[in-house]
Amino acid sequence: MTVAPTLPGAVTVRVPAKVNLDLRVGPRRPDGFHALATVYQAVSLHDEVSVARWDDWQVVAAGAYADRIPTDGDNLAVRAARLVADRWSVDERLSIRIDKDIPVAGGMAGGSADAAAALVACDQLWGLGLDRDELAELAATLGSDVPFILAGGNAMGSGRGEQLAPVLARGTFHWVFAISDTGLSTPAVYAECDRLRERDGVDVPEPQVSPELMAALRSGDPVALGAALHNDLESAAFSLRPQLRELRDAGVEFGALGGIVSGSGPTVAFLTESHEASLDLSVSLAASDLCRDLRRAKGPVHGAHVVTSPRGD
Repeated sequence: MTVAPTLPGAVTVRVPAKVNLDLRVGPRRPDGFHALATVYQAVSLHDEVSVARWDDWQVVAAGAYADRIPTDGDNLAVRAARLVADRWSVDERLSIRIDKDIPVAGGMAGGSADAAAALVACDQLWGLGLDRDELAELAATLGSDVPFILAGGNAMGSGRGEQLAPVLARGTFHWVFAISDTGLSTPAVYAECDRLRERDGVDVPEPQVSPELMAALRSGDPVALGAALHNDLESAAFSLRPQLRELRDAGVEFGALGGIVSGSGPTVAFLTESHEASLDLSVSLAASDLCRDLRRAKGPVHGAHVVTSPRGD
């Protein structure tokens, strides 16, 4: 695929992927969303989004997952840029280049990352001087994960996941992400979760994050964190894609401290004890032929931040 170079005068913003260390799904709310309690960690798989003034709106795709990026008005980065332009009456159009290294529809907030990057890039390009609270307010209208991608690090999310509180944590954690050939629809996974609960007569409480997981983060203990990983959507993802259970179980057998479907899936995240252990696990999983691709990363990392700007800020 041939892609155009980044345009002169562009602002480029780097954004991380996320993994949900704990994802508790409560009852469906009147607005159709589910009440959530989650703990996010930003990890070192990144997209870079560049915005530059142009004579019309366009999306230029690059990177490992370029062929899966929507290039029309449904693209979240375009929606974010137009939101900023409308809110602050900026009468300009943009070329938006997305260098895509975060899996698409993989449960790692790839689309949300691009939206967060576009918010920061437009603020910088147009010299609006927005503070983090103003950016977070815009982010929450674009998606539940977008405010966290702005912040990065570790955080606890409530509401739809967009209401953030800082999490005390220490140390660096090492991950292996097993990437599937095709994505899973987030609405389909939530619908399957509801169906399974109704079938089994489950009484769904208000969600609360695990004290054990919070303690593991505070202590920086990867063994304790691996044991505390939890995702209420995992059963639904396994129901829709049974081979994910086999993949999760294989990773644990190969030495992972814990394995979990990331968000609504289908990416499976494996926590390891060290960088060297992540290399060993990657080799074992690659030999098993249970997934299309494997990526190693560490967390936590910083949220959305400018890496190049003609303003020199």
